[in-house]
Order: sequence, then C-alpha cells, then structure tokens
Amino acid sequence: MNTITASTAIDSIVIEADDPAATERFYADAFGLGSRIRVRAATSPSTGFRGHVASLVVSQPAAVRRIVEAAVAAGATVVKPVAKSMWGVGGVVQAPDGSIWKIATSAKKDTAPDSGEIDRIVLLLGADDILASKRFYVDRGFSVGKSFGRSYVEFESQGGAIQLGLYRRGPLAKDAGVPEEGSGSHRLVLIGGGSAVADPDGFEWEPAGR
Repeated sequence: MNTITASTAIDSIVIEADDPAATERFYADAFGLGSRIRVRAATSPSTGFRGHVASLVVSQPAAVRRIVEAAVAAGATVVKPVAKSMWGVGGVVQAPDGSIWKIATSAKKDTAPDSGEIDRIVLLLGADDILASKRFYVDRGFSVGKSFGRSYVEFESQGGAIQLGLYRRGPLAKDAGVPEEGSGSHRLVLIGGGSAVADPDGFEWEPAGR
C-alpha cells in the first residue's frame, strides 16, 4: 500500500511575492477568490516563466470579459486578449507578481446574465516528464480524470477548492503566450494534506493548517 504524503485535494495555493501587501490587494480586487489564494513574502529569486498557469473556468464569454477587465484595472498585464477559439472564448493575463492566469469558457455565446461566479479553478503545473509526475500523484491517491499520453493529465477535483492538472512545460508556456525560459523559484506552494512533500518538478506541498 502506498503512503499518501500529499493531499488528494488542494485546499488553497500560496503565491510568493516581493510585495505581499500589494499582491493581496490585487487578488482581492481582480478575482475575489478569498481564502483559496494566499500570499506571503518571496524568499528565493525567480525569473521568466515559473512553470505554472492557473485557469479560472467560467460559464460564458461575458464572465471572461468581466474578470479580465477587473484584473487589468487592478494592475494585470494582458498577455492574450479575450478572443474566440475552436475551444471557446478565453484570455490570459499576468498578475503584477508575475503569475500567469487564464480565464476561459467553453461557451462561444452568452446565453444568460453574467452570474458573477467562477465555476472552477484549475492549476496546471508544467512537467518535464508527464508520466513520472502523473505516477507521483497517482501513488499519493489522486484519481485521473483525463489523460493524453505524455502531453496532459487532469486529476479529479475530489472535493478540493482547486483542481490539479499536468501539462508539458513547453506547450503550457506556448498556450499561455509566454516564453518557456525561466529559472529559480516557482513562487507557488500547494496547501493540502498532512505532510510536506515536493513533486518531481519541484512544486512544493505544505500541510493544511501549517
């Protein structure tokens, strides 16, 4: 039997930032995610792409536009303007702390008034070896929801506030519209479970309540 050393649900994520107070204000004003996003001071250098993208999944294009506009008003930079694609409608912004956020819907038309809700938060981690990273999480109790060979894995949410997925680092950066190059800290910590652990790509977990 495998010993579960990471949670099978993400309770929240921690963004590490050079200016924690300003970063907290940004996330409150831009996304309003409450305790699902926490902020603390960065202690390690980081340059370029940090190897992760957080996706806010909403019900229709009006919600995508609303959230992107709020993020820009709060200080975000547009990486990809809101636009239609074969998959739906989406846009990408970079927060002032450097994190990349994608706001998207599978719907191509508005069918009702904007509810103001965010349906799902999906955190995509860039993996050098998808199969190794997938095995790491499956060994710790995660259930695979979708899997496309060595390209992409999405785990079941299993009651967590944030859903977890794996994407090869290069294609993840390309999809987000940013250069793949980057070094140093991920400036991201996943909160959940009862013990500290790091995955094969260096993404760190900390116990809930630490």
